[in-house]
Amino acid sequence: MRSHLALGASVCALGLLAMSGARADEYQVTRLVEGSAFHGVHGLGIDKAGRLFAGSVAGAALYEVDRDNGTAKIAVPTPEGMADDIAFAPDGTMAWTAFLTGDLYARKGDGPIRKLASGLPGINSLAFRKDGRLYATQVFLGDALYEIDVEGTKPPRKIMEKMGGLNGFEFGPDDKIYGPLWFKGQVAAVDVDKGELSVVADGFKIPAAANFDSKGNLYVLDTALGQLVRVDIKTGAKQVAAQLKPSLDNLAIDAQDRIFVSNMADNGIQEVDPATGTAKQVVIGRLAFPAGIAVVSDGGKDTIHVADVFAYRSVDGATGEVRELARMHADGTTLEYPMSATAKGNEVILSSWFTGTVQVIHRASGKSLEMMHDFKAPYDAIRLANGKLIVAELGSKSLIEVGGEHGKERKAIATDLAGPVGLVQAGDGGIYLTEAFAGQVSRIDPASGAKTVVAKDLKLPEGLALAPSGKLIVAEVGAKRVIEIDPANGKVTELAGNLPIGLVPAPGLPPTNMPTGVAVGASGTIYVSSDIENAIYRIAKK
Repeated sequence: MRSHLALGASVCALGLLAMSGARADEYQVTRLVEGSAFHGVHGLGIDKAGRLFAGSVAGAALYEVDRDNGTAKIAVPTPEGMADDIAFAPDGTMAWTAFLTGDLYARKGDGPIRKLASGLPGINSLAFRKDGRLYATQVFLGDALYEIDVEGTKPPRKIMEKMGGLNGFEFGPDDKIYGPLWFKGQVAAVDVDKGELSVVADGFKIPAAANFDSKGNLYVLDTALGQLVRVDIKTGAKQVAAQLKPSLDNLAIDAQDRIFVSNMADNGIQEVDPATGTAKQVVIGRLAFPAGIAVVSDGGKDTIHVADVFAYRSVDGATGEVRELARMHADGTTLEYPMSATAKGNEVILSSWFTGTVQVIHRASGKSLEMMHDFKAPYDAIRLANGKLIVAELGSKSLIEVGGEHGKERKAIATDLAGPVGLVQAGDGGIYLTEAFAGQVSRIDPASGAKTVVAKDLKLPEGLALAPSGKLIVAEVGAKRVIEIDPANGKVTELAGNLPIGLVPAPGLPPTNMPTGVAVGASGTIYVSSDIENAIYRIAKK
């Protein structure tokens, strides 16, 4: 369903001055941007029956994809379903890697799920040899190659380490591993019996995955350039077989040599004809994994800025039209898995608790002005009137004031906070924040650090915005609703309930997972992101 709601002139004139008496039945909830499958799509695998499977790390689920209808259904749900890569054994057993939890799972047919290995953070790619032996690598959170016991009784046997990020690989006709070295721009062959590595081809920007077709041709994805490249393993010669978009992650080739390619930022899968270079979209999302959002209102028009985890996008508040501003891993682009967004003036500020980064973007040009690292799980960041930044650090339970060249001057202005997530500054300079773990909204005096609890007994409050009326709008994720809070007396009023928010996080991740964003336009229209559906909803007076 997709519908659009125009606010009447009388509602625009009145604004939300009477919101303290508002009720949920006074508001209409419409889906502004429709949802999609996956939450970022990564590993692909095709079984002997020709069924296509796809994995999602952030969504912590493994999907079966209907290639004809362009739909996907969950085959293995969270928590075991987290899959960065997928491989099939000669006997049909499906194995997959849970990147964040460091586990490797396997299942034969509809049988029980077995954990074959654990304690391997960053476990990434895997492949079976023809004899059924299983090998896997750590990338990003480690850099090593292991043999995995297919019975799950023996610990993983380390073969090599410090290779340069041996990512999506496959065994070749000569029984050697062929795969990309993400950090070296090379494709390598590895003799797993001798523990020897040799470079097959180089000159890639960021090679992400490599697979063979039935004729022995090796195809490699360059995620930064968006290219599918055919490589001659004897000479190292390269030929671009298809020009696609950046953010490519993995590929799988079926028995008919049809090549399927996943794209994180598109939240989609394409079927590529290597002979012609043409690509057919199998499934795609308008958004990848929307988390924090911010609204800028210009001339009566709302533009929603979306931290889309694998991309940074904007949405027209009236039409729902999505515009892409940047995507992960694209050549020449500075972006690091944005998970929250705030906007003020001509700035958009993105932050990512996963990468510990806060990024300042020039709103008009889309140019990255500054990328600051080494924060401790930053969940939100705002610009104060004095030019300083305030960052909500979940990892340190603090609000951090950031200033100086490249944001190197940092000091805590409030500590011992219970899950600081959403931030907004009031007109008088006070800072409101959601303390998700304590179930409360608090106010901080930036000068003294003194804290006052504004509202309590909430269930996992995350996204926070300030309405034109001065009331606070909160995404109360644990109750799956959006509420209004009067900061003068703490009165809580539900504006919209039964919302598809609050995706269950994978084990080991914060309960807040990807923050549910909420934002308010100048006319009082409220927008909220759905992490469950990958959608954006609009909440407006009837």
